Amino acid sequence: MSKLDIASEMRAFDSKQRDYMESMTEEEFKKLSHYILMRWVASVEGSAELPEWYLRAVNERININFFDISATQHKKLLWLMCTTASPGMGMQRHYWLAAKKKESSGNTGVKLLKHLYPNRKTDELELLAKINDVKEIKQLARDYGMSDKEIKEYLK
Repeated sequence: MSKLDIASEMRAFDSKQRDYMESMTEEEFKKLSHYILMRWVASVEGSAELPEWYLRAVNERININFFDISATQHKKLLWLMCTTASPGMGMQRHYWLAAKKKESSGNTGVKLLKHLYPNRKTDELELLAKINDVKEIKQLARDYGMSDKEIKEYLK
């Protein structure tokens, strides 16, 4: 049986099996995704305190340095970091927490504002588009030197 199924990984995590990766075949070792594992680890069912513990522990111990540590070169270290997030309270019911999908803005002015302000965050641009009508956004683009033809392309 493959060690690469989420149930086996979560059992190893909850029981803090620090040598879990050593029992994997080389092929399983290569396929293990710490990013996916981290997403599963951070989400558990239970009273409010338990999910909060897991989420905080994952963010403070794993997530903060996750992308600084190369997953291809330091898989064992990443696994050990993951096991520190478990409070050692036995098996828990972990579930997948999907990333929040971006909501598309009903206002077509966001695309034009993104062009005018490329360093702004999407939520800031959506707010600008919400508080200004398309006529005002077009005038802003003209003030920035854009032609009506260019503006029209962004407002499609």
